[in-house]
Amino acid sequence: MKRAIPVLVLSVAGLVPVWLYEPSLGTAAAETAAPASTPSASSGSSGTVVKGSTLQTEKGPVQVEVTFQGTKIASVRMLQQPNHPQTTAAVPKLISETLEAQSADIDTVSGATITSDGYRESLQAAIDENAKSAAASPSGAASQTVDGPTVNTDKGPVQVQVTFESDKISAVKMLQQPNHPQTTAAVPQLIAETLEAQSADIDTVSGATITSDGYRESLQAAIDAKG
Repeated sequence: MKRAIPVLVLSVAGLVPVWLYEPSLGTAAAETAAPASTPSASSGSSGTVVKGSTLQTEKGPVQVEVTFQGTKIASVRMLQQPNHPQTTAAVPKLISETLEAQSADIDTVSGATITSDGYRESLQAAIDENAKSAAASPSGAASQTVDGPTVNTDKGPVQVQVTFESDKISAVKMLQQPNHPQTTAAVPQLIAETLEAQSADIDTVSGATITSDGYRESLQAAIDAKG
């Protein structure tokens, strides 16, 4: 009877790991690729900025942001990209080729095929969205508003805001101007001449030389910024 007790204790001890063990219920689940996001566009002083769709690739998400000056691709920025050395090396090449080709018709970067494919698809979605926005504008052309720099004159700061319809100057607005009767009288003349000349090559308004010079400088900078 004394020998039966140790045997019973050992039997119970052997069952403890079995009681504590919980079989796995199969927590691993297959990943499903998220659908591509919808491209979105916004306009600002630097141009029209469009976010391309997000592509879920085997290496990770890929998404580009494109800045357009009218229909021209002015710059491309990666919003999302795989954290991989080959992707890091490939992105500058993809962007450089895009700016040169002005389209998504660019070559695959060797060693980064998946990223290249995702980049092209997101880029094309951004281009399509920009074209769609341009077609939907009242004039059928992309509208773009550019703020010229502030020019500090002896009479006070002068700054213009220019609205372009494609390459045409459609409107000019004074954001800052000297608080002076001669300036107030000169501004409508300067704007009228700008709309007629479609450039900053306009005459000085008599009695408002300083304001005219500041206006032309801010206007020319806005025209140059549009590209």
